[in-house]
Amino acid sequence: MSDWNVEPDDDEAGAVIRTVARQLKLWREAAGLTQAEFGTAIGYGEELVSSVERRRRIPRPEYLDAADTALNAGGKIAAMKEDLAEIRYPKKVRDLKKLEAEAVELCAYNNSVIQGLLQTEEYMRASMATRRPAFTEEALEQQVAARLARQDILAEAPPRVFSFVQCESTLRRPIGGTMVMRRQLEHLLALGRFRNVDLQILPLDREDNAGLAGSFRLLRLQDGSTVGHNEVQLVSRVINEPKEAQVLDMRYGIIRAQALTPRESLAFIEKVLGEE
Repeated sequence: MSDWNVEPDDDEAGAVIRTVARQLKLWREAAGLTQAEFGTAIGYGEELVSSVERRRRIPRPEYLDAADTALNAGGKIAAMKEDLAEIRYPKKVRDLKKLEAEAVELCAYNNSVIQGLLQTEEYMRASMATRRPAFTEEALEQQVAARLARQDILAEAPPRVFSFVQCESTLRRPIGGTMVMRRQLEHLLALGRFRNVDLQILPLDREDNAGLAGSFRLLRLQDGSTVGHNEVQLVSRVINEPKEAQVLDMRYGIIRAQALTPRESLAFIEKVLGEE
């Protein structure tokens, strides 16, 4: 179990929390059980049951499964696991995931770390562990779970089109150590062979680099519009103003032209891997 830790302006999560807590309490009272009796029936303490009903704690899937069985709910309580699974993630992650679900093409340029959709879990944990102030263990697990959940989009049908440009520096920065980076580079090679993924490397010896201002993403949506996404220190911003999105679109096109082709890029990654 864990604290809710919901952002003050996260109305969507708040609504889900209230609904789940209310339903659990109604089912318990309808069964004529006190919080202590219900806790005994599902294998949890009275204090924890009280915290869940007062919306101070988030029930894990096994809590809802146990409640469903003890209250003979026939799957109605267990079904709430899907709603809770989404709101466990920070609001900015959920909003980004919704945008990604609407996109027919996703493009990303990164010059600091491997792009999140391309990261192995080991690399992900190692990069997040460098954050200062440090994440708590619980917050780290939440961040990792949220990012891993977003990666499902790479294999969803019908396949979307993905374009990634990674600066060479991201291949050589030894986040997590040698073995973590080896597995990360091997993972890049595997993803780069997906038919709907174009993976390009922008070498450090290029005299021209239109991406010096930093990493960013572009999402081309089903309605034909394009939005950008920029994440820097303490700020995660969706850029939907057409003129600003157009600048990023133009910039990304130049970056792709300056980078190695997808075929050359896979060979380059293999070369770097051989140097590890």
